[in-house]
Amino acid sequence: MFHASNNIVARIFSRQISSPRSGTSVHRSRQFYENLVPSYTIYDVDCPDYSFRKFTDDGQYLISFSRNNQELIVYRPTWLSYSCKGDDCESHGLPPEAKRFESYFTQLYCINLASGNESISKDFFLYMESNHFGVFATSTSQILDAPVTEGAIHGVPVIEKITLHLVRMEDGVIMDERTFRNDFVNLAHNSGVFLYDDLLSIMSIRYQMIYILQIRASGHLVDVRAIGQFCQEDDELFLNSHTQGFVPLDKGKQEESSICQDNSSMQLDQPTQGGAFLSGIKQRLLSFIFRGIWNEETDHSLRVQRLKKRFYFHFQDYVDLVMWKVQFLDHHHLLIRFCSVDGGMSRNTDQYRAFFAVYNMETTEILAFYQNSAEELFHLFEQYCDHFRAPSRSPLYMNFISSHSNNIHALEQLRKQKDACLKNKATNFSQLVKKTLAFLPFHCQSQSPSPYFDQSLFRFDEKLISSTERHRPSTEHPIKFISKRHPYSLKFKIKPGPEAGGVDGRSKRLSCFLFHPVLPFAISIQQTLQPSVINIHSVMNIHFRK
Repeated sequence: MFHASNNIVARIFSRQISSPRSGTSVHRSRQFYENLVPSYTIYDVDCPDYSFRKFTDDGQYLISFSRNNQELIVYRPTWLSYSCKGDDCESHGLPPEAKRFESYFTQLYCINLASGNESISKDFFLYMESNHFGVFATSTSQILDAPVTEGAIHGVPVIEKITLHLVRMEDGVIMDERTFRNDFVNLAHNSGVFLYDDLLSIMSIRYQMIYILQIRASGHLVDVRAIGQFCQEDDELFLNSHTQGFVPLDKGKQEESSICQDNSSMQLDQPTQGGAFLSGIKQRLLSFIFRGIWNEETDHSLRVQRLKKRFYFHFQDYVDLVMWKVQFLDHHHLLIRFCSVDGGMSRNTDQYRAFFAVYNMETTEILAFYQNSAEELFHLFEQYCDHFRAPSRSPLYMNFISSHSNNIHALEQLRKQKDACLKNKATNFSQLVKKTLAFLPFHCQSQSPSPYFDQSLFRFDEKLISSTERHRPSTEHPIKFISKRHPYSLKFKIKPGPEAGGVDGRSKRLSCFLFHPVLPFAISIQQTLQPSVINIHSVMNIHFRK
């Protein structure tokens, strides 16, 4: 597959300022957290019947939703401490307050976000730390077999109403809202919305539009641009003014004239069935692929053969591609995932062919184009993983998120996977590439920055717990965190569920873990058919009195 000859992604990332992960401050912080661990567990805490979502990345707020998914409840974390008189304080039992949720959190407010047949999307939340704004989403239920309307992609579900709410986290005031009707934005795990500094991208899959909004300090959502049908602000005006006297050509001449237009300006493409033109972003993509193949050869006959084999033969496949996911690389460049509708809807996305395009929003140019088996993109992901994931200005505590581009242990794990693929005849390296690139574009703010997931500090079973915010299968045995510097030294354990273990071993149990990004504090939530069991894992602050 053709891609840019010069490494455009590496040049984009090289302009960004990377956080000094190996600096003295980070090293001292790691020493601190290695010795201060959440080793004390309070089982089955008496909690309100809410669905707890996550801590904000700065640790100032705990986000939760009511069970009917209508209300947003926000807490401020506090710290439980109690006094003990005497010398043998460790033998004393904990005070009754240790079992109460209110001893650890103070409720700030409870506001209604959804009404009627709408509900809060529990898996969606983005936090803008600079202005302490939270982005929440409410929506109606999906309609899987909705009739096809003009401009909509066939086979994509429909949601009658999707609303994004910009909430001031300090007091719960809803600052602004943006509503999409009869559309489909994938809200699961922030998949369809990406936050980069003050810019918000929203991927409308049903109508193939990327909406770029700016979050102002005043709390307003301001339209910046819409990418899809048109790329420049005046594209629609330009197109309408040039199609008034348009006379359709025959199909062969029309393909020739549309493909050979200049990529830097909006041009007409051949009509598809029904007389509709291809979108502006698809025009840019086809032109980039065509010109890339064209420039590979100088001999005319070889050039024509290559175009027939690599462009015209796959032309309809390129036309049928849909934009499924998008993320910012910086303030001007987007990484867009193109795939088929079946590939986007499938759980095993690495089993389908997909493509990645680097798009410059200012110049409206496609700068690079990779297939999901491209080793060059894999190596870029391996080297610049943090740049794909992190915002441009990351606070110090974000340095604890481990990846193979900042952590030797994570890199060694990836290299072992590569070596195993090369040695195993049943698999090949391209399968590992596809599986790895399936993470792109990244889900925004989907990893906990807690230092207890730093692979330079601790070793743990990633099948049971990890920094990625997902439900995991629960186990009867505690999850052990082993010191990396002292491989056989158990630093602490996290045990979800009742202290005595589950009663019915046949029921399926799932657990999720909410780690505070700064404090040695975590919440484990075990979900079964019975009411959820919530445990708190912390360091007890005990004051001694003589």
